[in-house]
This record gives sequence, C-alpha cells and structure tokens, in this order.
Amino acid sequence: MSSSNHYEVYALKYAECTERTRGDSFIFDTTHDVPYDMDYFVWVLRNEQRTILVDTGFDGSEGARRDRPILIEPAQALAEIGITPESVETAVITHLHYDHAGGLDQFPNARLHLQEAEMVYATGPCMCHRVLRKPFTAEHVCQMVRRVYEGKVEFHDGDAVIAPGVSVHKVGGHSRGLQVVRVETATGPLVLASDATHYYENYETRNPFPIVVDMEDMLKGYDLLTALAGERRLVIPGHDPLVRQRFPVAFDNARPEVRRLDLGVA
Repeated sequence: MSSSNHYEVYALKYAECTERTRGDSFIFDTTHDVPYDMDYFVWVLRNEQRTILVDTGFDGSEGARRDRPILIEPAQALAEIGITPESVETAVITHLHYDHAGGLDQFPNARLHLQEAEMVYATGPCMCHRVLRKPFTAEHVCQMVRRVYEGKVEFHDGDAVIAPGVSVHKVGGHSRGLQVVRVETATGPLVLASDATHYYENYETRNPFPIVVDMEDMLKGYDLLTALAGERRLVIPGHDPLVRQRFPVAFDNARPEVRRLDLGVA
C-alpha cells in the first residue's frame, strides 16, 4: 500500500446505462442518435495512513426509481477491496446529484466534505425549477442536512486541503457547487474530475454536457482540470466507459469493474 502522501486510487463501477445516445451527453453533435453508454463510479483513495471515499453513488431503490438498475451496491463494491462501510471516516461529496450522493446512509461514520455553494444551491430557490432539481433527490439532500445537524459535514468555499496530498477545488458548471479532487500519486498528481467532465470527449473537444447550470464555469473548468493534473492523461472523467479500457484491473482476481488509476494507463 502507498505510503507518505502518495495514494493508491481506485475507480469502482457500480452501475451503467446502455440506453443513452450522444445527444444525451453533448450539446453540439451531428450524430446525436448514435448510442453512447454511461458508467457510474465511486472512487477510493488510500495509503498507509488513511482511506478517503469520493462520492457514495446510489442504491438499488434509487436505481429502480430512475430506471438505472445497479450492478452492485456501492458499499458492497468497497467491501470487495477490503473496506467496510462503517470504517469510512472521510468522504468527499463532489456534488449532491442523485448518482453522487445517493448512498450517504451507507456510510454512517463518515465526515463529509462539501462545497458551501452546493448546499445553498440544492436547498435554495433554484430548486423551484423542475429542470434544475431533476438530477437531485430530495431525500438525499435531507440526509445531508441531517448530517450537518449531527456535526458530520465540513463545508468548503473554494479550494481546500482534505488531507496531506488530497485537495478539493470548486469548479461549478454542471452544478453550482461541483468540486473536483486532486490527489498525489507515485506517478504524479491525478484529478478525479467527477462531472466537471462526464466523458473524455467533453473535456478534450470542449463540447459540454447538456446538464449545466453555468456554461462559462463549465468551460473554465476544463482549463482548471489541465492545470491541476499537470498531464491530460491524469484527468479522470466521471462517467466514461473508456476509463475501464485505459486503466488496469486493480489486482489479481479483482472484479473487472474495479480499476487502479494511479499506476498509469493500461
């Protein structure tokens, strides 16, 4: 296991959607009806000192409600790499959309890190608009509020250090308080972009994802990803099936849906 301030980084796929098209993922596209699948991940950072979860995914009941059946519960996916839900003490929530904060109740002991702007957005007047609240689930937001009252949420206003070698950076764009995670690895700084770029192609061609609250912030976010990662190959998109092609299976006998990101491309 990595030591010092370097981390092992894992992507754990827990769900997929194979009924999407390019029109669902790119604002400007001349092949809008071409199939374009989406993967759903949670991520784990760990070394000898600590384990940090990035996002909590969504559970089976939420998947059924949204017609997004899961392959494995996120908590179970973590168990397969030796992490019990109760042992997770730190979790970064990149934003409060259902597929990133839908499993909060599976990690009852975690201290949650969230941008102030995201909580304001998810509980404020913008949620009076159906189109803006569609990616949120009210119960997930209420769970976050309860965690605030339990003293288990740490809010950030912009850039912040979560632990030695791990920092968060507010991007916005897709959601008002979206944050990305920069993590030091043995192969250099790696950025978990979450929904700052759903796919490599959003970022590489600057063709935005259609769910967006601030287009300018989304486009500026693409530049920030490059600056934070140092190398474009170390920007990890939030939903791209290509992640499973570009990075190796985590270890012998691991499920193929578990990928190791800090070792470089496969």
